[in-house]
Amino acid sequence: QVQLVESGGGLVQAGGSLKLSCAASGRTFSSYGMGWFRQAPGKEREFVATISWSGGIAYYADSAKGRFTVSRDNAKNTAYLQMSSLKPEDTAVYYCAASRFPDGSSSRTSYAYWGQGTQVTVSS
Repeated sequence: QVQLVESGGGLVQAGGSLKLSCAASGRTFSSYGMGWFRQAPGKEREFVATISWSGGIAYYADSAKGRFTVSRDNAKNTAYLQMSSLKPEDTAVYYCAASRFPDGSSSRTSYAYWGQGTQVTVSS
């Protein structure tokens, strides 16, 4: 089993940057694909980015391409989401998740473990 704890959220002005972290417990972190999702008020949780177990494969939602970068450090059992050029529409609770699909996935149903989320608010 994997427990995930996100951190790094906060309030930032439009155009600013934030780096989210996702710390995982357990010795099998490196075998999981990791994903980032977000949920804005009144909306469904949506895919943002995913990264494979090795970090060699990553892909993004169209809304994140060119602005967000997903990475991981298996030695530290931590995944990251670097967000730049933030927009007010990026405001949401951001969740990290662990998938038994080692190459990651854009589908919520592929993820067995979820963190509690961290709030990101982008002011205009």
